[in-house]
Amino acid sequence: MPSSNQRVYSRFIPSEEVGDVTHWKFGAMDGADLEEPVPESEAAAGLPPALDEAQQQALIQEACDAAYAKGVAQGEAQASLQWQRRMDDYVANQGQEAAQRLNAVVQSLQASLADMQQHMAQDMLHLACDIARQVLRHELSVNPNALQPVVREAVGMLVSEGRPALVRLNPVDMESLAGSLREEFDGAAVQWMADAAVPAGGCLVESAGTVVDGSLDKRWQRAVAALGLDSAWQDGGDGDGNDH
Repeated sequence: MPSSNQRVYSRFIPSEEVGDVTHWKFGAMDGADLEEPVPESEAAAGLPPALDEAQQQALIQEACDAAYAKGVAQGEAQASLQWQRRMDDYVANQGQEAAQRLNAVVQSLQASLADMQQHMAQDMLHLACDIARQVLRHELSVNPNALQPVVREAVGMLVSEGRPALVRLNPVDMESLAGSLREEFDGAAVQWMADAAVPAGGCLVESAGTVVDGSLDKRWQRAVAALGLDSAWQDGGDGDGNDH
């Protein structure tokens, strides 16, 4: 009978009970695969010959030279790469600065052009007003009846309300317009008065404390004010409004 400490194995041995293992290679039964031992002299002949000190120094120097050359090449490559990166950054920064300067120049030119156009427009407007003023002066000089629509409108505003009115005209205008105006407003409470203080080509209509200034200067200022200008009738002309 086996003891209690002895185990009965039918086929396998547990790994914990296996010690050192040596692989066993089965050879041919007739010894054909056996290798002849190499003699020590032949084995030594297969090894490279021993190097003397000079040869060792030469090999060391060769290795140092190769390492130095490799390091120099790597250093040059890194320096070239850093230089190229700096050049790229420099070009990019220069391009941005150039673009900013160019944009500032363009904006300045646009502002100058807009300002010049504005001045040109104002100059053209003033020129047009000067021409219009000359045309009006010529029209008033050759057409004494040019004042008549102005007087008719001013008087009509007051007479239509049934209020009496006093019309002051330059003596020259009174002489040429009084007949037709009195006939036109016959029956209305309108009083006509020649007044040398009233510039020719204009009129003053008064009614119950209300004064309608139909002078050339006032009419001209109202006309040019609609264009955004402030220009007197006498500016640039001969003057006193007596060019009728």
